[in-house]
Amino acid sequence: MVTYGDIARKIVLKLKYSGQTTMAEFIAGQLVRHIETGEGGVLIPVPLHRRRIWTRGYNQAALIARAIARRTGTELLIDGLDRSRPTPILRGLGAAARAKAVRGAFRVPAKHKGAIKGRTVWLIDDVHTSGATSNACARALKRAGAEKVLLLCWARVLHQQY
Repeated sequence: MVTYGDIARKIVLKLKYSGQTTMAEFIAGQLVRHIETGEGGVLIPVPLHRRRIWTRGYNQAALIARAIARRTGTELLIDGLDRSRPTPILRGLGAAARAKAVRGAFRVPAKHKGAIKGRTVWLIDDVHTSGATSNACARALKRAGAEKVLLLCWARVLHQQY
């Protein structure tokens, strides 16, 4: 994980907003050393709401997760989590407002509950800011029976940056 500074920000912005999807391959290359493939874990990307996917054309976390799966052979559940309702853009919100915005927004589809139960889930995201999104995702995964949820993200926003 790197600090979300000037270089990390440029890479993430190219991936998210400029359509430079090869940045996902670069990010995955940096993250694979942190995956413990012998655990029988499963990769699940933080989902976007379908409206955001329609406008962007892809989910950047899913691209990163797919690249990690290819490199490590770790099982990937690309739709292991669902963002059941749209949430506002969190940029500019404080920690409490972020947590409120994503509360109850994630669920595990019934078809994947058996694949998650008792397993380690590697939750994949691009940027970790306050933890609101990853915590909401982890709660949904634990409710579905995940034994352990580990966040694997590329950049970490320092507390004073948001």
